[in-house]
Amino acid sequence: MNKKIVIRCIISVLLIAPAIAAIGQEHVTALPGNLLLRTDGGQSQTRSKSAGAPLLLPFFEDFSVNTLRPDADKWADNFVFVNKDFPFNPINTGAATFDVLDANGRLYESASSVAFQADFLTSLPIRLDSIFTGQAAQLRPEDSVYFSFWYQPQGRGDAPEPSDSLVLQFGFPTGAMVFDHMDSISVWADDYLLAQGIEQIKPLDTIYAPPGCNQQIYIISNQFYTWGDQIMMPCDSVFVAEISWENKWSMPGTTRESFTESHGGDFAQVMIPVTESRYFSPAFRFRFFNYGSIAGTYQEAAGNVDQWNVDFIRLDANRSKHDTAYNKISFSGRAPSFLKRYESMPYKQYRSAPTNAVKPEINVNITNLSSETKNTRYRYRVKQRGGNQTFEWDGGNCNLTPFTTNGFQSCETGCGAKHACPPVVSLFALDFDQDTASFLIRHYISDSSAAVILVDSLVYRQGFYNYFAYDDGTPEAAYSIEPNGAYLAMQFNMSAPDSLTAIQFFFNRINDENSQRFFDLMVWSDNNGIPGQVLYRKIRQKPQFEDTRYAFSTYELDEPLLLNGNFYIGIMRESGILSMGFDRVNNAKDYLFYNIDGSWVKSNMDGALMIRAVTGKGSVTSIEETQTEAFQFRVRPNPASNSIFIDLSDDKKIPETMHMFDYTGRLVLEKAFSVQTDVSHLQAGMYILMLRDAAGNSNSTKLIINR
Repeated sequence: MNKKIVIRCIISVLLIAPAIAAIGQEHVTALPGNLLLRTDGGQSQTRSKSAGAPLLLPFFEDFSVNTLRPDADKWADNFVFVNKDFPFNPINTGAATFDVLDANGRLYESASSVAFQADFLTSLPIRLDSIFTGQAAQLRPEDSVYFSFWYQPQGRGDAPEPSDSLVLQFGFPTGAMVFDHMDSISVWADDYLLAQGIEQIKPLDTIYAPPGCNQQIYIISNQFYTWGDQIMMPCDSVFVAEISWENKWSMPGTTRESFTESHGGDFAQVMIPVTESRYFSPAFRFRFFNYGSIAGTYQEAAGNVDQWNVDFIRLDANRSKHDTAYNKISFSGRAPSFLKRYESMPYKQYRSAPTNAVKPEINVNITNLSSETKNTRYRYRVKQRGGNQTFEWDGGNCNLTPFTTNGFQSCETGCGAKHACPPVVSLFALDFDQDTASFLIRHYISDSSAAVILVDSLVYRQGFYNYFAYDDGTPEAAYSIEPNGAYLAMQFNMSAPDSLTAIQFFFNRINDENSQRFFDLMVWSDNNGIPGQVLYRKIRQKPQFEDTRYAFSTYELDEPLLLNGNFYIGIMRESGILSMGFDRVNNAKDYLFYNIDGSWVKSNMDGALMIRAVTGKGSVTSIEETQTEAFQFRVRPNPASNSIFIDLSDDKKIPETMHMFDYTGRLVLEKAFSVQTDVSHLQAGMYILMLRDAAGNSNSTKLIINR
């Protein structure tokens, strides 16, 4: 059979794990693959934007906008994961994470136990022949051009092996043109059926490219097509300028602990002078990529491993090797929950014991990336969604020393504590006529002493819905226990009697999806701080998966279980590998127990197991949809796929900004208001779209993204 169609398949890589010792234990390993952390609706992993106008100096990227994938206006591909979870104490609020998963969150087909090329981060062409700030002028090697970036191995993920590495290359055009890809278009089968006078296209029929495309291109059909069907056809070859790539820097893999000890910090900065004349072209490019390997003792380790985090990339002229500072103040990492024990909890349980639920103070990491001490002002503001409560803390002014010499804002007594360890100055509102509540918490840091005012903000949504959660919704690792017959349990506490109606798990996919994996779903009473009597058992359950970024699956109890005080939910491993999501940002090991020999033992693993207790009404509730009189709007389509359009009820009331939050309250999109917005980079699921005007008034609505 003469086939002209090449079908690219995703191959599931199965590693045969060595025999595991009979002694049971708990394991925290690398996150398994195919978690859909970066699914982008089937879009190309490599964008073809290099034909547009080149970028101009200065080039700067700090990955502070949580877009999940690289900014298409700066980067030619989208393999890396832009996030705030995997970097540990980044100098900025986010970073680009390199690992061994492709842009769709799956293991690379080339993955093996031998180091292989994995993620790439490739810049669009940059004008390195001229500068255009101020008076335009030609740029030459003697103009002291430097390329700099910060990097970190492992972060909160898995340490790259010594045989793995992170590599930086510079590229310049050779003058030749090379084949890049075959351009494709979607055509209606109707045109071909009419032209041929037939009713259907059958498998093995030849279909030629339509007019306007290369007429020598054809495909062999692999299915039936009839009226109204669309056919994806190759159209023409696309050629691009050939780039010659040269290695400029590389670093072998190591653990974060060893790296921090040898470099004196969690991240290290690299300064590279650009001196070769061949780089000073109108289409200079650079790229990072990593070598990874998937050797592991346990089968579930054959997944997302060997992380590197890259941040704060700068390329500009008139610099020196000592130009390591940048005039910016910033928050680092995620905004904290105001709750003492949980990330989220039912509103009824909060209301019953609010003083026990809220932290006395929180911790925020604040950085000064300049070379001079800044006199900064910190404050946070809390506003109830759908309610009237507002409270805030103003920490006043404080001197913030440079990060390169003193690290984050000190939490010592005095003004530093008012910024880095501010108190929680109020309890959240106690609205007894509501089942749920949420509060938008926005942190601000500013410095108005300079000619250009420096400011940064950090947003968190404190949710009180109908479930308990220790985790923040993102797994940086995987948790499992062995052998078969082992138990694990997570402790929760009802401060007021209520019904447990369902249990949510985040089960990781493993390489062998056909393996027989079963568990018993269990609930225990309390026995002096450890699981006691079995209150509920549902036998022979299988892991379920949701193809969304926040892949919690819900297991409903046959009948609601009335509980009070401490209780425990968990599983007994019946057979097969049960890999569960493990959040390494929050630490709840004091509430995680396992039992492999008849005795319950407290976990030794720092982190939070992604298992949630659903109470009250049963179905998981989220942020209520409310709109005030500031302005009304409608989003269409809803559900959406790639783009959304916003219809305002009053064209005289124009919002200033738009923010989008996932259902855990994390900010995933922040931009100036526009009628049309691209949402193709967001994962399928439910979001809250909030519009805010210049006076601070805001409205929100639910948005479903479905592909």
